[in-house]
Amino acid sequence: YQPLLESVPDRMIKGLAHITGGGLIDNLPRILPQNCDAVIETKSWRVPRIFRMLQHHGNIDFSEMYHVFNMGIGMVAVVAKGDAQPTMSILGAKQIGRVEHGSGKTVLKL
Repeated sequence: YQPLLESVPDRMIKGLAHITGGGLIDNLPRILPQNCDAVIETKSWRVPRIFRMLQHHGNIDFSEMYHVFNMGIGMVAVVAKGDAQPTMSILGAKQIGRVEHGSGKTVLKL
């Protein structure tokens, strides 16, 4: 990710989360203030087939999948709303959610 991120001006990136063990649910709150929630639109990207297969054949609950796996999202960059479009253009990325006032958790929107 480093070579790609070097093309983005430092002022644009407010936080980065490498989504590994703990999935989106555990990793995103680590980079946000305690009074903010990460609201993730789960239909904003296509989850790779392997995760859908694991969920189906393992009879794993939807929220558990997002708690354990990255569901195809390897890195999340938090940027100001006004910097979202330019940052996505530079990185070839897409918006999967937003930051809202809250209690420091990840909220999955189906």
